[in-house]
Amino acid sequence: MAQKRNRYELGFKLKAVIEALEERETLGAIAAKYEVSSAMISKWRDEFKADPLAFYENKTKKQLEKTKKQEEHEQKLMATIGQLTVEVDFLKKKSKELGIL
Repeated sequence: MAQKRNRYELGFKLKAVIEALEERETLGAIAAKYEVSSAMISKWRDEFKADPLAFYENKTKKQLEKTKKQEEHEQKLMATIGQLTVEVDFLKKKSKELGIL
């Protein structure tokens, strides 16, 4: 049977990370206190040190890359819409000049 993946809330992660950064206790003691593995706490600590904002937003590198790609795609679509709008306006103007419309 497949094991369900645990999802931890930001507040829970931050408490563990803050304790790990304070270094008053070992990672093993902190892990036992929060009932997670010491590897998980060290991973959270390293992610927090690398980019606190991304950690706070609870986004992984994959999610950040996906968001960036979506924004780039949206910009391309907006540019295409702008170009097509200009072309339609031009064609309307020319068709009126030629008496087609």
